[in-house]
Amino acid sequence: MPIIYHEEARQFHLSNEYFSYIIQIMGNGQLGNLYYGKRITDRNSFAYLFETGERPHAAISCSRPVDLCLQYTKQEYPAYGTGDYRYGACVIKQENGSRITGFTYVSHSIEDGKPSIEPLPSTYVESEKEAETLKILLHDEVMDTDLILTYTIWKDMPVLTRNARFDHSGKESIVLTAAMSGGVDLPDSDYDMIQLSGAWSRERYVKRRPLEQGITAVYSMRGISSAEHNPFLALARRETTEHSGEVYGFSLVYSGSFLGQAEVCSHDTTRILMGIHPDTLEWPLHAGESFQTPELVMVYSEQGLNFMSQVYHRLYRTRLARGYWRDRERPVLLNNWEATYMDFNEEKILSIAKKAKETGVELFVLDDGWFGERNDDDRSLGDWFVNKEKLPGGIRGLSEKIEAMGLSFGLWIEPEMVNKNSRFYEAHPDWILSVPGRYETPSRRQHVLDFSRKEVVDAVYGMLKEVIGNARISYIKWDMNRYLTECYSKGTDAGRQGMVMHKYILGVYDLYTRLIRDFPKILFESCASGGARFDPGMLFFAPQAWCSDNTDAVDRLKIQYGTSMVYPISSIGAHISAVPNHQVHRMTNLKTRGDVAFFGAFGYELDLNRLTDEEIKVVKEQISFYKANRKLLHQGVFYRLKSPFEGNDTAWMVVSQEKDRAIVSYYQVLNPANGGWLKLKLKGLCEEMPYKVSLWGKDGIFYGNQLMYAGIPIDRALFSKDIGDFASLLFMIEKA
Repeated sequence: MPIIYHEEARQFHLSNEYFSYIIQIMGNGQLGNLYYGKRITDRNSFAYLFETGERPHAAISCSRPVDLCLQYTKQEYPAYGTGDYRYGACVIKQENGSRITGFTYVSHSIEDGKPSIEPLPSTYVESEKEAETLKILLHDEVMDTDLILTYTIWKDMPVLTRNARFDHSGKESIVLTAAMSGGVDLPDSDYDMIQLSGAWSRERYVKRRPLEQGITAVYSMRGISSAEHNPFLALARRETTEHSGEVYGFSLVYSGSFLGQAEVCSHDTTRILMGIHPDTLEWPLHAGESFQTPELVMVYSEQGLNFMSQVYHRLYRTRLARGYWRDRERPVLLNNWEATYMDFNEEKILSIAKKAKETGVELFVLDDGWFGERNDDDRSLGDWFVNKEKLPGGIRGLSEKIEAMGLSFGLWIEPEMVNKNSRFYEAHPDWILSVPGRYETPSRRQHVLDFSRKEVVDAVYGMLKEVIGNARISYIKWDMNRYLTECYSKGTDAGRQGMVMHKYILGVYDLYTRLIRDFPKILFESCASGGARFDPGMLFFAPQAWCSDNTDAVDRLKIQYGTSMVYPISSIGAHISAVPNHQVHRMTNLKTRGDVAFFGAFGYELDLNRLTDEEIKVVKEQISFYKANRKLLHQGVFYRLKSPFEGNDTAWMVVSQEKDRAIVSYYQVLNPANGGWLKLKLKGLCEEMPYKVSLWGKDGIFYGNQLMYAGIPIDRALFSKDIGDFASLLFMIEKA
């Protein structure tokens, strides 16, 4: 059984073949953590792991059966103010001004399967046999408030999910000013913290730094998860590498403002907390009301970072992403954005689509500029009706012409935004987030609609449903091109303004839910100025996301490598664009651009009519290769071999579930003078299986152990002789 309760010891042991997680009901009725790590054999009591005792400056929170000093005790859902001076998981303001809480154990239940926490996104099971769930009910008598902590352990993956719910019954109202999804106290601080951080056009760079006494954190207070920090962190032992060593991963299934932090105390214990950012939350609860936190997904690995990533990939691809497109092969698409921007008409669009069809493209996507009077980014956001001057036959007419060519048709939208220069804003000027009497801050010359208000979501939904329902649309690219400022709702009273930022995200989820319900076979791709809202919450609604507006192949090595730390290859939107690249103005060869983009949801972001005949031949070969191998690329097991953050080389590979096929790709950024040889050591193959390797026009037979331990010699000088800088090498491996 994955979950065992030892009644006499008052301990819960959650375990599978990978890890153990042990919870103690302490003497004061609160919950402590005894162990989280590699699986250990069960016993009647793990009391020997309980550490507490008086120290200088310590406050005694309970004297039965031993002196309990919360400052030095590892806890499950800690609170500040009763002897623990570290940051707590929840802060609740009461009518008398106090923020002191005391949630103590009442009861628990153990059940098969995994409950939903709708309307919030979360992982799920398709059979109750896949997981087991523990719910622990705690109660604060003074407030008359219940706290339900939910833990789900997967039976065949090193995954533990956490969430918390507050149910208030007291006569006096309370206000949640912090309500984290969960966390864990670890007994030492000998870790590096790994985070995925950056900015627009360089999202999710891998950052690694040692923990020290104090707080190390990642966060967003931008209203969405952001390009600056992804809602993920990992703690890895100092010696941990991609393929060996212990690591703990923490990933938040949420798309709004968040906080993830590691706090090392004076006795070198480490506390991890993750959830909605408390500085953006004030959530009042009256009698009968509840608050549900987002889900925290924790992964344990003793086989390094790459194994942690593989677990996240499997879980998020098959038990977070949902619906019609979850397991289907994704179409090769061409998006017109970098080909035309907003300067197009129907003739130009059809010309681009016709050429795309000739090369083997399957889906044509019309980006920004098709609606209202949208000829630049200063106008018409919010006016979701077609610009008949550009498209006389409307979206319906254009989509029918595209489909007549043998292509599917997709459309770009940005439903959360509005320009002041629009009919929608003129009709509803109070529907943007803004503070009365204060300057309304534009960004990209647009403003954020108040999605915390149902009537606003209703209006946008009505317009989009009409556009989508009256045309032949197979794909929607949902964009979001700015962060939130002046987060104040004119439809909400003063005492509930602290709810607006979270309710905004709930409004986004609501609109996604309605459109998916109405159009279940549409492939949704999320986007936010590229990868500024690339998070697990979005993957629940859209199985792929535009990874970054930066389509440069060299920069994409770092972006896609970092993204793969958590997110499956099938979710990573990756396109070939024109050169010089529109973001960094670099010239890279077409082969390298393709070899990078293959490891994602593949497509093109250019006008194929501008390519030479030789380049069109390469494009056709790329598309043929991708179609033949996209199932392997998206559903295989991904291995990172060489990091672009550590040198001039990058390498990765994907191996079939049966280990009988693999695709390997190696990239060299700059061509070295008088370069030597590299031994590229592969991963994930069967040691005793013979494989045929097709490389440099030659086939050879090698055993898996030879390819993994001796490696494949790559002559750097010969490899890039005819290419120069920005070279790539992609080759297939098949069972002989």
